[in-house]
Amino acid sequence: MSTSRTSDRIHRRRQVALTSLAAAALTLTAAGCGNDSGSPAGAAGSVPVPTATGSTVSAQATALGTILVDGQGRTVYEFANDKNSMSTCAAGCAANWPYVPAPAPLPKSLPGVTGTLGMATRADGNRQLTVAGHPVYTFVGDSTPGQTNGQGVNLNGGVWTVVSPAGAPVTNPSPAGSMTQNPIGPGY
Repeated sequence: MSTSRTSDRIHRRRQVALTSLAAAALTLTAAGCGNDSGSPAGAAGSVPVPTATGSTVSAQATALGTILVDGQGRTVYEFANDKNSMSTCAAGCAANWPYVPAPAPLPKSLPGVTGTLGMATRADGNRQLTVAGHPVYTFVGDSTPGQTNGQGVNLNGGVWTVVSPAGAPVTNPSPAGSMTQNPIGPGY
């Protein structure tokens, strides 16, 4: 009888532990659902994670001049193939060049950004930020804030360039120390 009671206690403790673990996982999942970190998988209408300045994008001085960065300090790019404020970057392209989500409501201005802010609806229904009519993205090849490894890269049938505060492509060559070869690998 003593062995049976011990076995029952162990079983109940395991159930409590598993229930607690499941509740914690559910809480973490629910907490993450309200924020879109800029990944293409974010839900339509979700709010991007705020920056230290509270902006979706802001201007930052770099070796390429003053450019736009997202809320986490990652360099913002535009794609030469995008036309009429519409993104042509989807599927495999979007996996390497995540779009910058447009906040709702869209602010009239952001710190240091002189280009007109806008919003484009992507094919998947998500809202993408535009600056001076250009949809904007980040690059998975930039592993830390301030990197500009996507500058001048020709992928997906067009050239990617960093974005000036006015929303224009910055055509300076890549700074010393950044990648000049295909950072994703052969075949893409």
